[in-house]
Order: sequence, then structure tokens, then C-alpha cells
Amino acid sequence: MRKATYLLPVLVIAIVAGLSALFIVDEREKALVLQFGRVVAVKEDPGLAFKIPLIQEVVRYDDRILSLDVQPLEVTPLDDRRLVVDAFARYRISNVEQFRQAVGVGGVATAEDRLDRILRAETREVLGSVSSKDILSSDRAALMLRIRNAAIAQARALGLEVIDVRLKATDLPNQNLEATFDRMRAEREREATDERARGNEAAQRVRAQADRTVVELVSEARRESEIIRGEADAERNAVFAEAFGRDPEFFEFYRSLTAYERALKGGNSSLVLSPDSEFFNYLKSPNGVAE
Repeated sequence: MRKATYLLPVLVIAIVAGLSALFIVDEREKALVLQFGRVVAVKEDPGLAFKIPLIQEVVRYDDRILSLDVQPLEVTPLDDRRLVVDAFARYRISNVEQFRQAVGVGGVATAEDRLDRILRAETREVLGSVSSKDILSSDRAALMLRIRNAAIAQARALGLEVIDVRLKATDLPNQNLEATFDRMRAEREREATDERARGNEAAQRVRAQADRTVVELVSEARRESEIIRGEADAERNAVFAEAFGRDPEFFEFYRSLTAYERALKGGNSSLVLSPDSEFFNYLKSPNGVAE
């Protein structure tokens, strides 16, 4: 009975010690086995692992790709046009033992603080070696690659692998925005003035060409009308001449009737003639023959 009383606590302690000696490594993490703060084992493969209870402890680190938002910084490119750059990085812990030695108990927070300083320094150096136009153009992809490559070597000393660096935003400082907008507005107004001037010049050319065309068309039409009128007058005169040659008396009678029609039309002014005027010869003649 006494043996059972002593064995039960021992058994419980043995079971607790056995359970505390076991730990599971998740597939999304890596683990370090520490003994008095010194790394004695690295567990990178997922599954069941062992440690010495009470003497050894397990520290776990995320094995996935992590994200770091770099603190915004102000850079000065070659053209002295200051820019505020906002970037982020993708990284992972590639060597957990080296990572532990580099950051100690500070863990990921300390590592990200040091990596942030590295990325800020490399970003300022790379972007300071080019103009602002290069930063704002499609060439920024090559600049981001340069920043990443420059940070890889320094990050490796922390046990980190820098996978990618991206510039999220590249803006002007607030104090420069108004001046930049004024300059852009003045440039657009100048371009608009130039466009209006070119448009007015083109309109004047079109208008002058149209006026010239109108003058040429009117002149040509008048010339053709004068030719047609002259031909018609010639033809009329030829008809009159032929008619007069065939019957001069009838031609004279026709002309007198035309003159009567025009002279005696209503609304005309008064016509005062002497009684013996030749104008009414055909009216006074009983036979319709001029006397």
C-alpha cells in the first residue's frame, strides 16, 4: 500500500516530464532548442521533436514570407527635387540559428527594426543617384531591384532573405505641392495658348483660301455670264438685222408698237408731244402705214 502511495506521484511526474520533453514543429515554422540560452538543436522539418525537460526550452519562428512596411523617408534625387518615398519589403527567416544570434531575445521586432534601417539607407542611396524623372517613370522597377540586391547582403548577416522591395508611393513634400501645381498649371496654360495660336493661324489660312476661291469663282462666273450675254446680244442683233433686211416696214411697225407699249404703260410720267410728232405715225395712219 505504501509502495503504491509513493509510485503514483513518481508516475505522474514521469508522465509530465515525458510530455514536456515532446513538442511539435508546425510546417509553417522553424524551432530552436536552447539550453541555458545557447542553441543546441535546430528543428526545421515539421513533426514531433524532443528536448530535455526543465533544462532546455523551445523558441519558434515563422517560416513564411513576412511583410515589412518601411518607414516613409525623404530622398533628394540628382535634380534636387525632393520626394517622399513609401516602400515595403517581403522577407523570410532563412537561417534561424544566425537570426537568433543576431537579434537575441528581441526576435522579429528587433530584426524588422534593423531591416528597416537597412532598406531606408539603401533606398536613399539608390534613389539619390538618379533623377526624379527616372523614379517616376517605368524605370522604377530597375531601381527597386537595385535596392533589393543592395539590401540582400546586409540582411543575410541577420539570417534574413530579402525577397522583394516595392515602392508604394512617391510623392512630393507638402510644401512643394503648391509650387509644383502652379508650375504644371502655367505649363498647361502655355500649351493651350500655343494650341490656340496655331488654331487661329490655321483658321486664317483656311479663311484666306476660301475668300480667294470665292473671288475666283465669282470672277469666272461673271466672265462666263458676260460671254453668254455678249453671244446672246450678238444673236439678237443678228435676228433683228435679218428681220429688218427682209421687211423693213414691218420691223419699223414692230418697233413702234414696242415703243407705244412702254410709253403708254400706266404709272408713267406724262408725255407731251406736238401734234405733228412722228411718234404716233402708225396710230394716225388709217392703213397702219407710216406717213
